[in-house]
Amino acid sequence: MTATALARPVARGPSGRRRALRRLAPLGPALVLLVLFLAGPILWSLYVAFTNETLTGTNSVSPSFVGPANFVRMFGDADFVNSFTLTFVFVIGSAVVGQNTLGLMIALLQRGRSRATRSVVNGVVIAAWVMPEVVAALCWFSFLAEEGTLNTLTGIGQEWLYTAPMVAVILANVWRGTAFSMLVYSAALSEVPAELVEAAAVDGAGTWQRLWHITLPLIRRSIMANLMLITLQTLASFGLIYTLTGGGPGNASQTTPLYMYDKALRYGEIAYGSAMALVMLVIGALFSLVYLRLIKVED
Repeated sequence: MTATALARPVARGPSGRRRALRRLAPLGPALVLLVLFLAGPILWSLYVAFTNETLTGTNSVSPSFVGPANFVRMFGDADFVNSFTLTFVFVIGSAVVGQNTLGLMIALLQRGRSRATRSVVNGVVIAAWVMPEVVAALCWFSFLAEEGTLNTLTGIGQEWLYTAPMVAVILANVWRGTAFSMLVYSAALSEVPAELVEAAAVDGAGTWQRLWHITLPLIRRSIMANLMLITLQTLASFGLIYTLTGGGPGNASQTTPLYMYDKALRYGEIAYGSAMALVMLVIGALFSLVYLRLIKVED
C-alpha cells in the first residue's frame, strides 16, 4: 500500500455515521437545554433591545423596531453611567482585591497548620459562603444598622448603610464570597512542591521572596481562573445589594443589575433593560477573554 493511500482518509459508510450519532446522542438533552435556557434568552434579548417593547401598554402587544435608540439613550443616561461606575468599583473592591486577596491569605496561613485548625477555619469561612444571599444581607444589616452590633460595640452611633453604602456592600460580599477563592488556592497550594520551597529557604530566601518567586508563579493559572470566575459572579450580583441597601440611599449603591431591574421590571421598560443586559453580557465576555488570554500567554 502506497503512502498516498495511507494518507487518504477512509470513507465512513452509513454504519460509521450511525455509530457517531449514537455517541453524540447522550449530549442531545444537554444541547436542547442550552438552546432553550441560554441561547434562546440571549437571542430574545438581542431582538427586544432593538425595539420599544414594554411590559404594559400598546408597545407590549405590537412593539416597533427602533434600531440602536436604546443604546444611544443608555450611554447618555447619567443614572446608567453612575450604575456602571459603581459596578466597576464593586467588582474591583469585592472580587479582584477583596475575595481574591483574602482567600489567598487564608489559604497561605493554613499551610502547615494542624488538621483541627484547618477544619475550624474552613468551616467558619465556608458557612458564610453557603448562606443564602438574603440571609447574609440581613446579618450585615443587623451588624451595620444604627442600633446594630458594630455601633453597640464601638459606641459610634452612625448609620453605616447610609453614610458608606458601597463600603458596606463590598465588605458583605467579600465576607460571603471569600470561601470560593480560599478553596481554589488551597487546592493550588497543595500542588506546590515542598522541596522547592525548602530549597529556597536553605538558600536564604525570606518568606516574601519564596512567596513572590516560587509560590505565586507556580499557581498563576489558578489565580487567573479564580479571578475570571469571581469577577463574573460579582458582576451579576443582585440579591445581596438589593436586600442590604436596595441601591440606596438614592442611587448611591445602585449597581447596573439593580438599575436594570428597576427599568425593566418596576417601570416596564423591558427593551431598555434588555439593552443593558446585552451590554453586561458583552462586558462579562470581555473579562473572560482577557483572563483566558492571560492564561494562554502563561502557557
